Amino acid sequence: MSFTEEKLIKGCQKGKREFQQMLYDKYSEGMFLVALRYSKAQQEAEDILQEAFIKVFKNIKHFRKDSSLAYWIKRIVVNTALNHQRSKLYLYPMVDVSDLDDWSERESAISDLSYEELLSLIQELPTGCQVIFNLFAVEGYKHHEIAEKLNISEGTSKSQYSRAKVLLAEKVLQRDTIRYEA
Repeated sequence: MSFTEEKLIKGCQKGKREFQQMLYDKYSEGMFLVALRYSKAQQEAEDILQEAFIKVFKNIKHFRKDSSLAYWIKRIVVNTALNHQRSKLYLYPMVDVSDLDDWSERESAISDLSYEELLSLIQELPTGCQVIFNLFAVEGYKHHEIAEKLNISEGTSKSQYSRAKVLLAEKVLQRDTIRYEA
């Protein structure tokens, strides 16, 4: 941790607004992108970000110097986004992964997308698929951790992740078809 970051943390722990503003300015842009992945619209992501930073400032006294400040803030943003989405989390019934079409070609098309294109497609996913896709593919949680976090079965997590990949692949194929026809 740099001296500047340590000074920033101490200022925030004392409740000094100028240090809180500096912390917000330093991390808000990156954390907004995290919130955006879990939301359907920019306004929703802004609400998540605002609520998350309120929690950051309220709980910074519990921050341990031996961990990464950016990672600590990101966990708060992700947890805030999950809490925000929890009431809207309508999960599809489980689908046997072996029943899904072979999507390996479709998956490679997804990897060719820009960040903005992929973010837009992720935001179009049903909420349950969106949340689980983000937790597994982006944040790196394992299915048993997701199941614990969301109070669902591990099979539901796997099913929703598989469904998210299929839906993303279908959306990519639709966009490619529209581009070629135009």
